[in-house]
Amino acid sequence: MSGVIGQHLETIRGDLRRGWDLIRHKGPGQVTFWFVALSLGTVCGFGAIGFRFAVEWLQEALYRTDDVNRLASWAGQLHWPWVVAIPVAGGIVVGVILQRFTPDGRVRSVGDVIEGAALNDGRVERRAGVASVLCSWITLSTGGSTGREGPVVHMAALLATWTANRMKVDGITGRDLLGCAVAAAVSASFNAPIAGALFALEVVLRHFALHAFAPIVVASAAGTVINRLVYGDVTEFLLPGTTTVEFYLELPAFFLLGLVCGMVAVVMMRAIFFADDVETAVQQRLKLPRWARPAVAGLLLGIIAVKFPHIIGVGYETTSLALTGQLVLGQAFTFAMIKVLAVSITMAGRMGGGIFSPSLMVGALTGLTFGHIATAFFPEASSAFTLYALAGMGALAAAVLGAPISTTLIVFELTGDWQTGLAVMISVSMSTALSARVVHRSFFLTQLERRKVALAAGPQSYLLGMFRVRGVMRKPDDARAAEEAECIEMIETGLYILEDATLKTALPQLDASSKPFLPVVRMEGGQPVLQGALFHVDALKAYNKALAATAAEEHS
Repeated sequence: MSGVIGQHLETIRGDLRRGWDLIRHKGPGQVTFWFVALSLGTVCGFGAIGFRFAVEWLQEALYRTDDVNRLASWAGQLHWPWVVAIPVAGGIVVGVILQRFTPDGRVRSVGDVIEGAALNDGRVERRAGVASVLCSWITLSTGGSTGREGPVVHMAALLATWTANRMKVDGITGRDLLGCAVAAAVSASFNAPIAGALFALEVVLRHFALHAFAPIVVASAAGTVINRLVYGDVTEFLLPGTTTVEFYLELPAFFLLGLVCGMVAVVMMRAIFFADDVETAVQQRLKLPRWARPAVAGLLLGIIAVKFPHIIGVGYETTSLALTGQLVLGQAFTFAMIKVLAVSITMAGRMGGGIFSPSLMVGALTGLTFGHIATAFFPEASSAFTLYALAGMGALAAAVLGAPISTTLIVFELTGDWQTGLAVMISVSMSTALSARVVHRSFFLTQLERRKVALAAGPQSYLLGMFRVRGVMRKPDDARAAEEAECIEMIETGLYILEDATLKTALPQLDASSKPFLPVVRMEGGQPVLQGALFHVDALKAYNKALAATAAEEHS
């Protein structure tokens, strides 16, 4: 007995010694980083609030309203030429900015932040990024039918990139800083500290490493404090009365709602990508300049807004009407379809903005439509139909973002209603399970796949594309280099690899050749010139080392 107690005491003493050594040697650095996270979170929080104020200020100036929270109602009373002219003018300005400051005329958003986290040590493009934030501000202020979380997240990523470059940090720290900035921006935008932290981990970093958790939570808390200092401790949406599931027999309805929302989410994402392809084809066919594409999209949006002003901007007024049950069945169904059309036109027109807020709106309208029908069939066994709007809002947004955890929590934090967890979780789980089977896990990852950036399958898929053959090959002066005569003989038979190729291309060639190495060449005057040799074992070692480093980061 005494021996067992002694062993445990010795174990405890060893743990205390290791803990003290950790505090002495790594503690100051960790504390310093937490202060950096706090500072970065505060700056990003003010940036998110500033962006929101800027959008509201320009909306008030252009639409001549004193209450941007009722912008849709106000726009419905304006003369139709003005409603059409505002988004056209906004589209022209956006097009000119994109033409001047981006190489491809494309607005950067959350997908680019995810790409930066995975492939660029937590950094994003600065010049194109700043232009994209400016374009998104103009788009949201002039009738574009998107959300503000996309540009806010990218603005935070720009601040994180600047900080990482100034501090000259490595990839792991750069990604941690990126997560801190994103968490603070999201929490400041929506007064959602829990969801902000989990969004950064689940969507942007795509892992839940413990080493990143503490600083990200610190930054998220800082962003929330900034929001509450400005707006007070209030939720984004106010729900009437209580929303509870009256009978457990009603839970199958939420399973079905989740499937419906999953299908609508897929339709919404496919509609955006289809519209993008169509507008690209039309632009090429008519040889329109790049600056004209957002202007054409603005014209289409203005025409739609004359009849359906609820598509203008973020759309929180319509979302609130859905959550409070102030829309009848026909209105909810029609508004959802028109909103999907408007979002597709805006994003395909390269006008800027995010997808999250439109997803909330379409989800609430879809849920309300479903709720009207479900409660009409089973009135005695149904709770309030507004509960279906709440569950639908979470289910559709989760399917689009591919983020069931953070989206579930952000719905609770946006509404302040924590009593409906079971209904929301069931709907969210079913919608994400369905949509992930049809698209590449989320809107953002599918967007990246369309640009040939394959991140959906995980590090084992994209890491190979990060290594150039020239960085792994053995040069002719290497002591273990391949025989030059053998390399030349293989080149003459067509067995070689270009030095600019990646391991993603090279490994299949090595497998197919059944050779221990392949010559690496540079094309000069149409002729291959020997630069070295890529050995199969070296390629596999580089790949395994990268996988081990990724696993170590994700599980640290």
